[in-house]
Amino acid sequence: MRWEDDVQVGSWIRERLDPDLGSDMHSVVPRGFEAYARIFHPAWVRSVPGGVVPTHDELRAMSEDEEAGILSGLRDEQATWADTAAAFGTVLHPLAQWNRIVRTPEGEDWRHRRAPDGREFQAPIEGDLPPALLAPVAEHLVTHTTTPDDGFAGVWEGWGGLLGSFGSTGRTFLTFTDDPGEAHAAMLAESIHDPFNNPYQKAVWQDGILSGEISEGARLELPQRNHVLFAAPPRTFADPDWVAFVPWSDKIAEGRGFPPSALHPSLIWPADRAWILVSEIDFDSTVVGGSPALIAALCADERLEALPIPEGANLQWDADEVNI
Repeated sequence: MRWEDDVQVGSWIRERLDPDLGSDMHSVVPRGFEAYARIFHPAWVRSVPGGVVPTHDELRAMSEDEEAGILSGLRDEQATWADTAAAFGTVLHPLAQWNRIVRTPEGEDWRHRRAPDGREFQAPIEGDLPPALLAPVAEHLVTHTTTPDDGFAGVWEGWGGLLGSFGSTGRTFLTFTDDPGEAHAAMLAESIHDPFNNPYQKAVWQDGILSGEISEGARLELPQRNHVLFAAPPRTFADPDWVAFVPWSDKIAEGRGFPPSALHPSLIWPADRAWILVSEIDFDSTVVGGSPALIAALCADERLEALPIPEGANLQWDADEVNI
């Protein structure tokens, strides 16, 4: 697996995208596949035993003992879109939109909604299918290509910390310690590098997750997004531990004691172009285009929450005409 500087291997995608931001998904998802599936990213649900999850304002109004009792019983779990729809009395369908699944009144927060049964549902993460769910998707993908060990992955260039750049400060990490003196020293060390305290400091190269060569290298330029391209066998992503060994794994954070992590690719496709997986950074679901057999297999897998969608599907926030 390596950085791919010959970005023309992805030019076929650009040729099959709509050049302008339209009402359907094809500003980011290539046209021309026989079938498409929408894989819904998981949501989260918070509950308390036998009660209603309080809002932040309600918590602040409680006594310390009341607040401690509530917080000790809080439970966070993954939730499917179907679970969420059942809680709000709405309908999960191929073009469902989260804001309408959770019955969000105009102008209110759709990311955190309290259901009639008292549980609080949190919106799915956009642009990111958890590794534990990408793995079963990839299991199907590798059986529907003649090149399971030859393919590509595109990582959106705009993620913070991915690329190195010239500047006066680099990435910072919160330091957790019980020693006040150690915490103060860490804060002081950061302040010394504060550009506002050092207005004459010259810009120097600050490392990102990727090397300087890759950071300043060629991009796969698409109508709405530019990507850093890697030669990446599709079989790679069938292993949930791929985050630890892909070239864009965050070794800087890992060296600071954080668990292995890597940004989710926005694009994955095999060398034979039999399918494409698109996890657009503003989508709360991942779209796969491929053969009818592949789409049927994805939608039948009980580990996934996936539904078939037609070419030209509209996935914008106001596309849900069922849950109005």
